[in-house]
Amino acid sequence: MFSTRYSAAALNIGMLVLRTGMSVLMLAHGYDKLINFWEYQKKFMNFLGTGNMVSLGMVVFAEFFCSIFLILGLMTRLAVIPLIITMFVALYMAHNGKIFGEGEHAALFICGYITLFLIGPGRFSVDGLITK
Repeated sequence: MFSTRYSAAALNIGMLVLRTGMSVLMLAHGYDKLINFWEYQKKFMNFLGTGNMVSLGMVVFAEFFCSIFLILGLMTRLAVIPLIITMFVALYMAHNGKIFGEGEHAALFICGYITLFLIGPGRFSVDGLITK
C-alpha cells in the first residue's frame, strides 16, 4: 500500500484512463457548443478582441476537436495546449479565478492537461504506435 514503485503497464493504463476520461468529459462540452453554435455565439465572451464568433470557434476547436485527438492519443502534447489555454481563460475570465468555487472544474482540467503535457499519452495511443 505504501510502495512508490509502479510498473510500466500500470503507468500506461493510468495514462490511458486519464487521457480518455478527461477527453470524453470535455468532448461533451465542446459538442454542445458545436451543435448550438449560433445560440452560444450571441452571448459568448470576446476574450481576444476578435469577436464572439471567432472566440467561440477557438473554444469549440479546443474542446471538441482537440478532445478527439486526445481520445486517440494523436499529437497529444500539441492537442493539450489549446485545452490548457481554454481552461485558463475559463477559470480566470468566466469564473473570476475562483478555484475553490465555480472554477473548480476548469482547475481540475488544467491539472490533468498539464500532466498529459508533461508525461505524454502513454503507450496505448496512436502516438505510442508511431514511435514504437
